[in-house]
Amino acid sequence: MTQNNFADFSVDYIHSLTEAIEPNCRVVESVGEGVNEVVEGDTVIPTFLPDCGECVDCQSKKSNLCSKLPFKVSPWMARYETTRFTDLNGDPLYHFLFVSSFSEYTVVDIAHLTKIDSAIPPNRGCLLSCGVSTGVGAAWRSAGVEAGSSVAIFGLGSIGLAVAEGARLCGATRIIGVDVNPDKFEIGKKFGVTDFVNGADSGEKSVSQVINDMTGGGADYCFECVGRAPLVQEAYASCRKGWGKTIVLGVDKPGSQVTLPSHDILHSGKSLLGSLFGGLKPKSDIPILLKRYTDKVSVLENGIMNNELQLDEFVTHEVKFEDINKAFDLLIEGNCLRCVIWMDK
Repeated sequence: MTQNNFADFSVDYIHSLTEAIEPNCRVVESVGEGVNEVVEGDTVIPTFLPDCGECVDCQSKKSNLCSKLPFKVSPWMARYETTRFTDLNGDPLYHFLFVSSFSEYTVVDIAHLTKIDSAIPPNRGCLLSCGVSTGVGAAWRSAGVEAGSSVAIFGLGSIGLAVAEGARLCGATRIIGVDVNPDKFEIGKKFGVTDFVNGADSGEKSVSQVINDMTGGGADYCFECVGRAPLVQEAYASCRKGWGKTIVLGVDKPGSQVTLPSHDILHSGKSLLGSLFGGLKPKSDIPILLKRYTDKVSVLENGIMNNELQLDEFVTHEVKFEDINKAFDLLIEGNCLRCVIWMDK
């Protein structure tokens, strides 16, 4: 490469299919001028959210929203507003969320890369490019869930289940899952869900009334993981006055607005915040999560139960790249948590 700050990758490994994001795990094939963090042969995780390490936000513990390369939906490389891809005719092909992982080779800005231990199984490391890391991070970093606290999670898809896993790791003692599919409760138990509320069958009471009754005044932390404004409002109504926090992870359609009575905002003392990539700083927090996963593996080999990060349980299917449409079908049908796509098998 002739441009600074970029690395070129061959896909020796894989990615896991999610709604809209393409998490993956790759091996560096070559690097551009000025790239010092990685070298050829390194294993890396690309992320849609940058971590330049230089701006005020990246250097602060209070934010993971890089101001040097602010996140936006764009077809370009962020630093130069250009594409690095062309088709056989020389016409431009566009990037997707700075990662473009549905390709055998991709070009990624170094700010979007996190180097990891090559010993990490690639079909597990890929889960932390988005998805699982977002949910776990939302409980750990964005909310700061405390030991002994109560949590309510709206939507038990893979993001919501990852929130449950994060809350479990933080020591939450009551984790309430809310979904319209009662089968999700059995799945959720693997990740720490202790109670279930069927959003489609709560009787004459609203879901927030049910949760307030269950918890004696509301959950300490509520997470909206679907992407619907009415659910944000219901989650807010479900959290405790005085110190309750509602964290929004779901991606709603453009133009959607949340409406909350100003009287309630003033008098309830609750907090409402958004959580992009779970509040994680990719370069520093992804290695911490991977360490918690490898610690788990090491302890389990000794036959001792532990509470370290579960990743294996999120992978329900693995397919070849040629079967990518099957992976999308599984996702649309709701029949998988994470479907790992292998490029080279």
